[in-house]
Amino acid sequence: MQLPFKTRDLPLRIITGAFILNSGLDKRGVEGEAAEGMHGMAVGTYPFLSKVDPTTFVRLLSAGEIALGTALLLPVVPSRLAGAGLTAFGASLLGLYLRTPGMRRPQSLRPTQDGLPLAKDSWLLGAGLSLLLDCDSDADRCGSRRRR
Repeated sequence: MQLPFKTRDLPLRIITGAFILNSGLDKRGVEGEAAEGMHGMAVGTYPFLSKVDPTTFVRLLSAGEIALGTALLLPVVPSRLAGAGLTAFGASLLGLYLRTPGMRRPQSLRPTQDGLPLAKDSWLLGAGLSLLLDCDSDADRCGSRRRR
């Protein structure tokens, strides 16, 4: 039986999966001002989230991070699928960095001190794209596509 990933994907999947899973587990039970702060930052970038209650938002964010982290850690989830989830998650965090005032230096992509934690999340986008691009360029053992 062939697993739906390459051995070389394991370090990337384990490290990102464990990090994201831990982040999701830490957000369980967050309420009050902490939930309002996370929600407020997200609403500044993604206004449609204003319709979601802050506590509900954090619960959904927590569940999403737990699901993504678990998908990255489970060897039965194809790298391409896990990479798609990681790419979407990383892109949403990069959107926060790019669109939140005060995160970048004036007329630059370089982060301010306040923006550094969000700027560091760009590695998640790169990791997700690596899983996606690797599968596109080398179809053996990626998802359901196999060489004949």
